[in-house]
Amino acid sequence: MGMDTEASRRAPAQPPPQGALLRLLAWLSPSFPTGAYTYSHGLEAAVEAGLVRDRATLADWAGFVLEHGAGRTDAVLFAAAHRAVSAGDDDAFLWALERADGLRGTREMALESSAQGTAFLGAVAAAWPLEGLERWRGLIAGTGRAPAHAVAVALCAALAGIPLAPALAGFLHAVVANLVSAGVRLVPLGQTDGQRTMAALEPLVARHAAWAESASPDDLGSRAPMVDWTSAVHETQYTRLFRS
Repeated sequence: MGMDTEASRRAPAQPPPQGALLRLLAWLSPSFPTGAYTYSHGLEAAVEAGLVRDRATLADWAGFVLEHGAGRTDAVLFAAAHRAVSAGDDDAFLWALERADGLRGTREMALESSAQGTAFLGAVAAAWPLEGLERWRGLIAGTGRAPAHAVAVALCAALAGIPLAPALAGFLHAVVANLVSAGVRLVPLGQTDGQRTMAALEPLVARHAAWAESASPDDLGSRAPMVDWTSAVHETQYTRLFRS
């Protein structure tokens, strides 16, 4: 009865659509206790340098991060981790875990990802004790690595039977929403301008999620040196509201 079979490692059958939607909304809500509001992904330094100064430049910045920066890397690894968990493939999951941990441009970006990933898994384990989650958490612990946020969300979504397409789209939407929220506070902008920015980025989020669903390991990588530079500058910025 206690044997670790391939079937026991696979994600369970999908829950009713409304149940999956409600769970996904809860996990990706700004109120979910991952501390997302404390990170700006280098945006604070970008505002300080005048690179982001209004709604248009905020939309450009957030869209660039999504399509060419960490959003691209995380989207590919999210899909890989979700597929691995759904198939009960430990090796494929560990591959995604390792690369998600290593592909961070700066110390603060690494903290942003790992701290949120660790907090996410802890909160889900406490409130939604998913079948098989503790086994996967043990697998993660055995590597000595903290889980990246993208991998943590993909793991739980797969275990909960939430299909890849909505899970990935929801995750990328949350990434953009957190950047826009930080920009609203930093520029500053009004809340309506923040929502206009989200509306403008909606098609890009949908296209990028659709692309990442079928992305391969060869698609890994980013080309956002300015974002990495602002993140590095932020480490020694004189006044800071955010942790990254």
